[in-house]
Amino acid sequence: MSEIIKKYTTKSRIQDVIEEPISSIYFSNSAFDFWNSIVSGIATPINKMTSFEKMILLDKGINKNDLEQFKLKAQLDYDKLAQALAVTRATLINKKKNEVYSDSISEKIIALTDLYSYGYEVFEDVDNFNSWMFVSNKALAGKTPFDIIDNQFGREELKNLLGRIEYGIYS
Repeated sequence: MSEIIKKYTTKSRIQDVIEEPISSIYFSNSAFDFWNSIVSGIATPINKMTSFEKMILLDKGINKNDLEQFKLKAQLDYDKLAQALAVTRATLINKKKNEVYSDSISEKIIALTDLYSYGYEVFEDVDNFNSWMFVSNKALAGKTPFDIIDNQFGREELKNLLGRIEYGIYS
């Protein structure tokens, strides 16, 4: 007999044995959407995924099709993507459509996509956020947001800045 508690199911009334339904969705869904995960039948933006869900996405790997989807939505070319991911342009271009990038590059793509997904949510408009990424900002010592996204610390700073914008704090 099972009883449902939030998203978890206990088995045989043993409280320390739980089963996460999300893992079976990720591993069995071959048509996984890079931008949105399907959690309990609801599309979840990548910035709303848990760290565990992002790890599962990383284990699957990011292929060139996923990167192309991001590239189009973010309105970036390969030169800008290479700069943002701190890799060479050839590294990004030389993959075939379904070929998966290395774990380190996939992780950077997920982190960058996570940042953009959060930005789209805060700005409530894809084009406005894409434009904002290339406008100098006093909160960033006159740099553009895009100038600092090539490393983890820059992306964290941008997430903090977006959080302040989201809550109406002057930035």
